[in-house]
Amino acid sequence: MVRKQRIVVGLSGGVDSAVTAWLLRQQGHEVVGIFMKNWEDDDDSQYCSSNVDFVDAAAVADVIGIEIEHVNFAADYKDRVFAEFLREYEAGRTPNPDVLCNAEIKFKAFLDHAMRLGAEKIATGHYARVREQTGRFELLKGLDPAKDQSYFLHRLTQSQLARTLFPVGELKKTEVRRIAAEIGLPNAKKKDSTGICFIGERPFRDFLNRYLRQAPGPMLDERGREVGRHVGLSFYTLGQRQGLGIGGVKHGGGEHEPWYVAGKDLQRNVLRVVQGHEHPGLLYRSLVADDCSWVAGTPPPAGAVAAKARYRQADAPCRHTPLDGRFELQFEQAQWAVTPGQSAVLYDGEVCLGGGVIASAESFQPAGAAVLARPRQMGLA
Repeated sequence: MVRKQRIVVGLSGGVDSAVTAWLLRQQGHEVVGIFMKNWEDDDDSQYCSSNVDFVDAAAVADVIGIEIEHVNFAADYKDRVFAEFLREYEAGRTPNPDVLCNAEIKFKAFLDHAMRLGAEKIATGHYARVREQTGRFELLKGLDPAKDQSYFLHRLTQSQLARTLFPVGELKKTEVRRIAAEIGLPNAKKKDSTGICFIGERPFRDFLNRYLRQAPGPMLDERGREVGRHVGLSFYTLGQRQGLGIGGVKHGGGEHEPWYVAGKDLQRNVLRVVQGHEHPGLLYRSLVADDCSWVAGTPPPAGAVAAKARYRQADAPCRHTPLDGRFELQFEQAQWAVTPGQSAVLYDGEVCLGGGVIASAESFQPAGAAVLARPRQMGLA
């Protein structure tokens, strides 16, 4: 029999957190909803959906029969997440703010607030699972492989996991939708949110233009020919194909292939580009990551693991070598467009071990100068 607890649920306005709250209520728990407002710079714009999301969250709370509180974490978010996001882009890297938001806001600021409300645990609509074994907690993949979000949660600690529930991690997304429709939730058919929360559906470059200066320069191919001009290295990421605005230069006189960003020379302000998705300059054999975080509190020993160097990627077999506060991964097969600033996350089967932020990577055929990574100070308090 499940012990009844006071559980605070992060209600986002989406269907996953709504079904999370309903499942816990059905189990007899005392459930309280909290809507987190994390961004308020352009509340009135067509791209900011927080007001609509709160209305949806309140409607869900009404149907389920629970209280909901609106809490503003925008100042925390700007200091702990957005400031680091801008610093990373200015340094030529591509950060993952969702990872930092989970570690600093949803499972720190939100968790602390929930504890002040007398909660025993918090719950969110993430597709992941927590398993306790002999007093230690493991972070597991969600049972729906198409929706698993453990990658974004890999920085969670033992104390955070001990107080966290992920009810929909045990379900397929189709089942979550079915439950929502069956019980008449008003957001049962609401589209899943995509992209970075503070950018919404707006064009990404337009958003960055508001915060980062443009420093135009040349785009060079692997032979050193200028094939176009870039608007500033901060506005591009490795593997990017769209928005380069170049064409007409054939690779070796053969058929024209799409261009991809393959490297950044920060000192010369040069963007390196290559043609073809499988160009060797886009394929990487190894990476080094820093700013490590391990679910168990300590890094796994050297040896065979699986890892993701980006979210939408299958687990890749590799060898993990701990370094002094960092780690190296040597992949069995080449990985595509390994990007400094993104997270490298390690797995042992369904168990997420933790990971770090990619500082550098070695390609089979480097396309220009490597992106240099400064020492990181993420998770600013």
